[in-house]
Amino acid sequence: MTYVPRLKSKYKEEIRTALKDKFQYKSVMQVPKLEKIAINQGVGSATTDKKQIETAINELTTITGQQAVASKSKKDISNFKLRKGMPIGVRVTLRDNQMYEFLDRLIAVALPRIRDFKGINDKGFDGHGNYTLGISEQIIFPEINIDKINKIMGMDITFVTSATNDVEALELLKQFGLPFKNQTVNNG
Repeated sequence: MTYVPRLKSKYKEEIRTALKDKFQYKSVMQVPKLEKIAINQGVGSATTDKKQIETAINELTTITGQQAVASKSKKDISNFKLRKGMPIGVRVTLRDNQMYEFLDRLIAVALPRIRDFKGINDKGFDGHGNYTLGISEQIIFPEINIDKINKIMGMDITFVTSATNDVEALELLKQFGLPFKNQTVNNG
C-alpha cells in the first residue's frame, strides 16, 4: 500500500464527481484537474549579494520539499546592474504527490498564518483557467525558522489547471479548499 496524499484522494473521490455534476460533463475525463503548481521567487538584491540566491534556494527547497533552481536573467539591463545569465530568482515546479502535499500545507497551515487574513483575491486568473497567488512573506510557512531569516521575501504561486475557463478553475480551487474572498470571476 503506497501513500496517497489527502487532497489527491479527495479529488478522485469527491471533487471530480461534484464538478462533473455541476458543469454537466459527459465523462469524468473532461473534469478539470490541477496539473502543476509553479512557485517563483524574485531576488532583485542578488545582483549585489550572491548569497541571497543560495539562501532563497535553500528556503524554497525547504518549503516545497523539492530542489529549487535559480532562474537567470534573459538580457542586460544597465540601470539594474544586471548582466545576461545572472541569477535573479528562484523557481520550482511541483507535480503529482508533492503538488498535493504542498497545496494541503498551504491551505491548512500557511494561509491562516497571514496577518489580517480575510481570504485570497479571486482576480488572479489569466483567462485560461490558471490562477496566480502572490504571497508577501515566506515566514508564513512553518518550515522556515524566523530566527534564521535575514531578509523577508515574497513569492508567486501559480496553479496550472486543465480547465478551459476561469469559472471552472475557480470552482476546482474552491473545492480543494482555497479560501477565496468573493466570487466575481468573469468567464473569459
